[in-house]
Amino acid sequence: QVQLVESGGGLVQPGGSLRLSCAASGSISLSYSWGWYRQAPGKQRELVARIISGGPTNYADSVKGRFTISRDNAKNTVNLQMNSLKPEDTAVYYCNADAKTTLLAPRRDYWGQGTQVTVSS
Repeated sequence: QVQLVESGGGLVQPGGSLRLSCAASGSISLSYSWGWYRQAPGKQRELVARIISGGPTNYADSVKGRFTISRDNAKNTVNLQMNSLKPEDTAVYYCNADAKTTLLAPRRDYWGQGTQVTVSS
């Protein structure tokens, strides 16, 4: 019922910038938070950034000062602006929503299919 679709990934040189977007389709009656995760080959999936309903945000130490997460409630999208990219940022980036589809539905996580970000010279 709820589908998250990421876009904006690609190849960028070190020091460059990239903006990821996540579009949500389907009904979401209540969202507790939205986030971006990433997973590099051979590594565990890790939290990159999260924005809590109401505004507060948090970031992984490795991306603080470089990445910015934002939400557009009207358009039901979440974005991740990535600046000063480093080779170690290379990974598949996943959009996540902690939400309820209806008022009485259980709270659960929804995931997108991921978008590849490659930082290389």
